[in-house]
Amino acid sequence: MLLEGRAPIEFVALFAALPWLARLPRGDGHPVLVFPGMGASDVTTVPLRRYLNRLGYITQAWGQGLNFGPRPGVLERSAEDIRALAEKHQQPVSLVGWSLGGIYARELAKLHPTLTRCVVTLGTPFTGHPKATNAWRIYELLSRSKIGDVDLMAEIRKPPPVPTTSIYSRSDGIVSWRCSLNDPSPLAENIEVPASHVGMGTNPLALYAVADRLAQPIGHWQRFDISGARRLFFRTALPEAVATAG
Repeated sequence: MLLEGRAPIEFVALFAALPWLARLPRGDGHPVLVFPGMGASDVTTVPLRRYLNRLGYITQAWGQGLNFGPRPGVLERSAEDIRALAEKHQQPVSLVGWSLGGIYARELAKLHPTLTRCVVTLGTPFTGHPKATNAWRIYELLSRSKIGDVDLMAEIRKPPPVPTTSIYSRSDGIVSWRCSLNDPSPLAENIEVPASHVGMGTNPLALYAVADRLAQPIGHWQRFDISGARRLFFRTALPEAVATAG
């Protein structure tokens, strides 16, 4: 938890890294729907969305106020946004979710795979024991529901049928990194960055990874390349690491 004190430093580092981040390939103009984390609002995703806009993407905030969990109507409203964005821009929508917002992104991709281009999550706990985080009590308080439903957790663990990237940190002070690992799959990957949980949405390396994933040509998805200088900053969870993470 003490490592979460890095978040202000990550925010400042973002501004220092903007010239470097701006050198990434320009986006192709496709729409991106961004979901905030638990107890957070769209204000927290402003730096991420502004950065993606500068690269040429068309971002949209989820627009439902504070994220208090999957209350009635939340997923339905988001599904309407996905349909509207896909129809307006005549192409599938990328879904980016931070923490709990990543659960929405994954579930919506399962419900609407033809409208979803890819999913990118940041510090999202979608596997492992539901209480293997430092925020499960807060989740129950905000969502007014109990965690641990066996059927629900089994559904959440299922991967979306579209390219899916989990960006995680072993030094995450809120979510156990083991709960953010996709199982080995041709369409799923895990990218490790040195980041705090509450600062992941402004961490320069996390934003770099998000932008790199969104730049993938539709229908030509490949895993994140950590060759060259990238080896100094990124790691990818190998299949054997995922298998033994529990």
